[in-house]
Amino acid sequence: MKKLLFATSLLLAVNTFCQNLYKEKYRPQFHFSPAVNWMNDPNGLVYFNGQYNLFYQSNPYGNVWGHMSWSHVVSNDLLHWQNLPVALREEKGVMMFSGSAVIDKMNTAGFGVDAMVAIYTGHTDSLQTQNLAFSNDAGRTFTKYNRNPILNLHKKDFRDPNVFLFEKDNCWIMSVSHPNEHQIEFYRSQNLKDWKSLSKFGPIGDTSAVWECPDLMQVSIKGSNQKKWVLFTSQNSTMQYFVGEFDGSKFINENPATKIFKQDYGTDYYAAIAYHNTPDKDPVTIGWLNNWNYANEIPTSPWKSVMSLPRKLVLKKINGEWILLQQVIPSFQTLRKEAVVFVNKTVTKEETLGFAGQVFEMELMFQPPSTGESGIKLAVGNNHFLKISYDAQHRQMIIDRSQTNAAFSKVFATINRSTAPVQLKNSKLKWHIYFDKSIVEIYVNDGEAVFTSQIFPEENETNIRIFSSDDKAIFDYLNFWKLKPIW
Repeated sequence: MKKLLFATSLLLAVNTFCQNLYKEKYRPQFHFSPAVNWMNDPNGLVYFNGQYNLFYQSNPYGNVWGHMSWSHVVSNDLLHWQNLPVALREEKGVMMFSGSAVIDKMNTAGFGVDAMVAIYTGHTDSLQTQNLAFSNDAGRTFTKYNRNPILNLHKKDFRDPNVFLFEKDNCWIMSVSHPNEHQIEFYRSQNLKDWKSLSKFGPIGDTSAVWECPDLMQVSIKGSNQKKWVLFTSQNSTMQYFVGEFDGSKFINENPATKIFKQDYGTDYYAAIAYHNTPDKDPVTIGWLNNWNYANEIPTSPWKSVMSLPRKLVLKKINGEWILLQQVIPSFQTLRKEAVVFVNKTVTKEETLGFAGQVFEMELMFQPPSTGESGIKLAVGNNHFLKISYDAQHRQMIIDRSQTNAAFSKVFATINRSTAPVQLKNSKLKWHIYFDKSIVEIYVNDGEAVFTSQIFPEENETNIRIFSSDDKAIFDYLNFWKLKPIW
């Protein structure tokens, strides 16, 4: 009887624990976050057997950075995720740093037809090398290659291999970072084991911090059947991209060398990489929504960090420059509940809307006045709010979280403002905003610019206001949708 009572009590405790997961304060309801413990860079984004695999840097033992391993989740739709056991663990003092994964359909490596092969950086305090592990059960279990490492330059900083099949030459291409030199080196292989150096790209663009997490991919040009090559790099707490051509050996950038092009102008978007082998062959990226300057300090428990919504990519030439357009995957709309719509609203000072919440999607079109700032305030309450505005004088967007809760971190409190130049379209701006408890993603003019920011509002800070500091702002429409949780 005692055993039965104990078992019943244990089962009730487990059920209560599971029911409370994903309902904690600040917990996003439609962004992926781990059930417990620390998370950072996405790794090994690969589509296989109808499922999207997302591996990610994790600490299986705590809610701060450390003991880097690869955790694993899968999804059928890039929205709803199933947690699986940790795929690759820290072992013998070697951490599993970032990398990628491929499906070896032709068994080029000899690990088996359709083996899933993970290519990752092995990290110690004095050495970083590139290594392999393979799986014959769709990534559920991995075996480390017994002749690791496959690349060893005897360097302390040499990391984040990203591999894809270059179909033109039927070979594997690896992009790997030399962080302190601000360079990406490209390698070629026929078997994923033996690699030949091809060329290096950089330094160029943003060299203010180390380069990490490269990804080279083909992206379609909007309105055509053509594609260009896009290269991602990450720099401490921001990212940049280059657009041009890759001939199988070297990458040539075609955008202005002196200008920095960013995937996201907000404070909290990093280390994004792409699914290269989606069913429609168009890359879909996922990024880590946090910032190394305060990542350990954000007030979330029992988990830390969130992944971005999946973003579909396309290119467009604007004023002679290749611009990356990013939009949330169309299937996200399946999460929508009934719409709440406001039309033809004019505001001269500030107005509270008849819609409130912290879990919603919204789309708006408005004509800002020719002077001052105008826009919208989210999470309004207790003298707190997030301000999203257009500054007419400087012709730029501003995301200002200086009036949000920042008591948990002095550094977070100082990194409170993001800006980027934006162009009006027929004197108007279009914003598509996804607000998810502690995450705000803002897509401007159909994804020509994106901002992502973390905020940590109290549960009663839910009001929404439109405003204009000077002359009147005219809002053509504001559409809101409350959203079904993915858990």
